Amino acid sequence: MRTVLVLGGTGEARALAAALTGMRVVSSLAGRVADPKLPEGEVRVGGFGGVDGLVAYLRSERVDAVVDATHPFADRITANALAATTATGTPFLVLRRPGWPPEDGWRYVDTVAEAAALVAGRRAFITTGRQELAAFTGGVARTVDPPDPPNPRLDLVLDRGPYTVDGELALMREHRVEVLVTKDSGGPMTAAKLTAARHLGLPVVVVRRPPPPPAPLVETVAEAVDWLTRGSGAG
Repeated sequence: MRTVLVLGGTGEARALAAALTGMRVVSSLAGRVADPKLPEGEVRVGGFGGVDGLVAYLRSERVDAVVDATHPFADRITANALAATTATGTPFLVLRRPGWPPEDGWRYVDTVAEAAALVAGRRAFITTGRQELAAFTGGVARTVDPPDPPNPRLDLVLDRGPYTVDGELALMREHRVEVLVTKDSGGPMTAAKLTAARHLGLPVVVVRRPPPPPAPLVETVAEAVDWLTRGSGAG
């Protein structure tokens, strides 16, 4: 039986694990969320110990293919996976949902720090994750788990998507939001905030994605399944 390692944590990774039949699927989660939604099949939680640790894992578990279905901004694990699969000759695929189509009123930046500088002095609704909030000086941040490190200058909302437009409108009005800050995560689960910002006429600051690695790239679970069963991942 073929073994596929899915680097996951996203909805696409869970859907891929459920869609793959007739093979051993191991889903790897980084362990940064306290109560993650678990995919079907085998699950491992925690890092591999860098490139060397992942190389050792691929060899010991006789992994036949690796699919990187991590968050579009998880660039470190993507780089490690590319290096490890190159070293072992393991077929490697990147599964990334497309980013959101740009709209009028959106300003793109390359880093969260740039976004923080751009919105300084305004009440921002910050949805960039819990690990890069220190640079922001005011507004409300929404995270799944408490920020690390905490930022006492921000109001904090702990919540997990999917979100509704009505809920996002209520939150933005309650906190008197003047600008939305988001990463270009793509997908429908967190897109309601963009609709709400458009409805309220609020500007949006978008952090660009890191560039994709030099590897095969697909945007849907169906394409990933096809690659694994009939394409380069079939061995």
